[in-house]
Amino acid sequence: MSSDSLPPYFNISPDEALSQLEPPMGTNGFEAIAQACQQGRTDLTGRGLSEGGGKMLRQFSTWEITKYLIPVAPAHFRRVLRSNPDLPQGRSETDGGAKWFTLDEVLRLRAHFAAEGSKSKDYLPYRPKGQPAKIVAVANFKGGVGKTSTCAHLAMSAALDGYKVLVIDLDSQGSMTSIFGGKVEDEWTTVFPLLARHYATTLQADNQRRLDRGEAPIALEETLSEALDVKTKDVIQSTHWPNIDLIGAQLNLYWSEFQIPVWRMQSRGWKLWDALTDVLEADGVLDEYDLVFLDTPPALGYLTINGLSAADILLVPLGASFLEFDSTGRFFDMLHSTFHSIEEGENVAARALGRPEMAFEWDAVRAVITRYDGAQQAEMAGLIQAYLGRTLQPYRQDFTALIGQAGESVNGIYEADYRDFNRETYARGRATFDETYAAFKTLLLGIWRRDELETAKAAE
Repeated sequence: MSSDSLPPYFNISPDEALSQLEPPMGTNGFEAIAQACQQGRTDLTGRGLSEGGGKMLRQFSTWEITKYLIPVAPAHFRRVLRSNPDLPQGRSETDGGAKWFTLDEVLRLRAHFAAEGSKSKDYLPYRPKGQPAKIVAVANFKGGVGKTSTCAHLAMSAALDGYKVLVIDLDSQGSMTSIFGGKVEDEWTTVFPLLARHYATTLQADNQRRLDRGEAPIALEETLSEALDVKTKDVIQSTHWPNIDLIGAQLNLYWSEFQIPVWRMQSRGWKLWDALTDVLEADGVLDEYDLVFLDTPPALGYLTINGLSAADILLVPLGASFLEFDSTGRFFDMLHSTFHSIEEGENVAARALGRPEMAFEWDAVRAVITRYDGAQQAEMAGLIQAYLGRTLQPYRQDFTALIGQAGESVNGIYEADYRDFNRETYARGRATFDETYAAFKTLLLGIWRRDELETAKAAE
C-alpha cells in the first residue's frame, strides 16, 4: 500500500461483501469444522509437525486523521478547518507545529465531512437503519491465543471507524477491563446481576404457576430480589474512548460458574443460554450501540455459553502451530456437543407439544490466525487454511515489536503514539490490525446487507 492510498477498511461495498458471504451457520456447522480439524490433526501428526489511575486516550495528528480516519487529503482538511472556524481547530505543541485533535473532535469532524463532503466517500461507516447492533464473541478455550488482544483491537478499530461500541468482559481475569481502564469493585457491576435478574424473572413466573396449582413457591433469596432492580445501564461504565463503553469483570464474576447451575437445578425451565440476549434486548442496548464485543473466558463454562449464544458473529483466534490447531479443533467439537445437546433437550419437549423446534444459528463463524510469524509459520498456516477453508479468515495477523510493547503497557496498538517510534514503524505495526479489521468489517457489512435485503423482502 502506498503512503497516499486509503486503508483497506474504506470503500468496502456492502453488495460485494454480501457476494463473499456464505449462508448462516447452524450447530451442525461446528461438527463439520471439528471434523476438518480432526482430519488435519491426524494428517499433520503423520508429517511430524507437532509442537491507578484513570486512563486518557491520546490525541491524533492531522497526518493520522487524514491517513487513517477521514479519507481526505491533508491540504483539503486544513482548508475546511480554515473555512469553518466553528469546527475543532486542534492544538499545536509548538508554534507552527502539527495540529492534534481528541477523538471526540475527530468524530465531530467526521460528521461534518459526512454532511458536507463528497457522497462517494465513506466518511461514516455503513450501518443499515432499523437493524439492531451485532454481537461479536471472541472465544477459544486455549489461553494465549490473542483472544483478548484481538477483541480489544477490533473494538478500538470499530470506534476509530465511527461505530458506537459496547465491550462486555465475561472473563473473571478482567484483562479486557484493564485495557479499557475499568473499575469494578465487585460482581454487582459485572454481568452477574443481569443474569441473576433473568433467572429471577423466570422463577417469579414458575412461582405463579406453583401458586395456581396450590403449591408453595420457592422464596427469592436476597441476591435475586436485588437483581430485579438492576438494569444494563446500571453496570455500563464509560471508558477513555468517547464511543466505547464497558461492562467490566473481576474475580468475583467467577462465582457465576457455581451459582448458575444451582439456579438451573431449581428451575429446569430457565433458558440460561438466552439470558444475556434477552436482557440486552429488553433494556434497549442493541438499539443504542452499533457493535457489542464479548470477551469470553478461556473455558467453555456457563459465561462462555451465554456469550456464544448471544453472539451473531463468532471469532476464534488461534496461533499457526499444531498444538493450537489441535486445541481449536477440540473447541469446535465441544461447541457442537454442547449446543447440540441443548437443542436436543429443548426439542424433545417441543416435538411432544407440537411446537416449533429451536436451533442455534450464527451469522458467521471465523477462525483468525494471530501472532503470526511468516518466516517460521507459513507452511503450517497454509495447511491450516487448507483444512479449514472459508472458516479460516485468509488474513494472518502478524506479531510485531510494536504489538509487544503495546501489550506490555496494557494498551492497544491504536493507543500508542507514533512519536514514541517513528511513522514508518507505527504504520507497519498497526497495518496488521487494520487488515484484521478490514476482514472483519467486510464480514459485518455483508451480514448487515443480507439482513437489510431480507427485511425489505419480508416487508413487500
